[in-house]
Amino acid sequence: MKSRFLSVLLAGAMVASLSACGGAATATAPAADAGSEAEATTDEEAPAEEADSAAPAASGEGVRLLNGKPEIDQQLQDLAKLYNEETGNTLIVETIGGDTNASDELKKMYQADNMPDIFVIEANQADTWDGMLADLAGEAWTDKTGFELINASMGTIGFPYTVEATALGYNADVLKAAGVDPASLTSPSAYADAFKTLDEKKGELGITAVLGWCAEPANLGWSSGTHVFAQYLDAGLKADDTTYIDLLNDGGKVDEKRMKDFAEFIGMMNQYSDPELLVDGTYDQQVAGFKDGKYAFITQGNWCVTSPDDVSFECGFAPYAFEDGIDTIIAGPPSYWVAYSEGNVDGAKEFFNWCSGDSAQNILVNQAGLVSPFDDCKYEAVNPFYKSMKSYIDAGKYSGWHTMLKKDGLQNVTCQVFADYAQGKLDADGFASTMAQVIQSYYAN
Repeated sequence: MKSRFLSVLLAGAMVASLSACGGAATATAPAADAGSEAEATTDEEAPAEEADSAAPAASGEGVRLLNGKPEIDQQLQDLAKLYNEETGNTLIVETIGGDTNASDELKKMYQADNMPDIFVIEANQADTWDGMLADLAGEAWTDKTGFELINASMGTIGFPYTVEATALGYNADVLKAAGVDPASLTSPSAYADAFKTLDEKKGELGITAVLGWCAEPANLGWSSGTHVFAQYLDAGLKADDTTYIDLLNDGGKVDEKRMKDFAEFIGMMNQYSDPELLVDGTYDQQVAGFKDGKYAFITQGNWCVTSPDDVSFECGFAPYAFEDGIDTIIAGPPSYWVAYSEGNVDGAKEFFNWCSGDSAQNILVNQAGLVSPFDDCKYEAVNPFYKSMKSYIDAGKYSGWHTMLKKDGLQNVTCQVFADYAQGKLDADGFASTMAQVIQSYYAN
């Protein structure tokens, strides 16, 4: 990470969902036994050569980008238009994500020999794409960031298109009206008091519930199994501290006390969440409820509110303080754009270099609400969470996205434990012990 990380990241310079995150769907490497998933189900797009006939590309062919963040689809379409206007090159943006399983869609595209030239992976998925990703080392954009993804065998493979943060997002106006100081939320007891106060004042505050938290596993498993689980792995740790991810990747081991503390905090979240959202809700319902002022807190990241026009209140982040003294949020690139080695690699490289420049960063920061990972970006992020995010990172109070280094697919089993807990099938002890069991079993297999 370059020394300018703090100044950039946040002088203009995120992560999901992919994170996204509201597009936080994840792109997983193709499985050999995909079987019935071989048939592609993506929307029809004009072939690259047809697109070229309409707008001749300088590199000779169009480039297809698979976007997993549906909340910025229009902005990426605008980006593609500007790219064509400035370079003559064609970029075709195809969007999936949100409640769509991006991983499954990418498998189908691979099996159908319909792979995009650019798609998204998380750091822990790199090895499963071994030999299928282009080495981007030496490209001009790599001199402007310290956030590129480097793999031991494939080289520089990941283009960091954004930096993201996740914690407990909050409505600052509601907390202020209730007399809750977000700076005090660094212990379980502080949260217990704050949640109780907010719950008792729901009527006068005009909120439906203290929390907008959804543990539905089928469509929001990426959220609970990756982002919320990430707090167990990293909350309270320095960005380079890999204590609990290292333990996890050593055969699926967990720290029993930390997991129990985490379980009790999640139990408190279950207690104060909107019951109609908790078990059967969707991402769209969760985010819409927060934007409408129905919830004081939301269990998402800065991707869920991207424009100042989305909300009528100040947004902020508070840590998942399930142990005394936890005062960090998670920040960094949760995912990366990569170039498929059998696709239009030259075209992808041209796009990445252009995308790190001023024109593209203007759209991504000022319109899409992303946080730039590039040192020379001159734009201050418009994202409503940016100010709070920046304050944590400037103070060095941020943890890494080490959840992206867990064994790929683990979120598909851990999310069910969150769901069972939310449904009352488990108590805190049962959540902790079951989580330990399913993790160990997943790593064993």
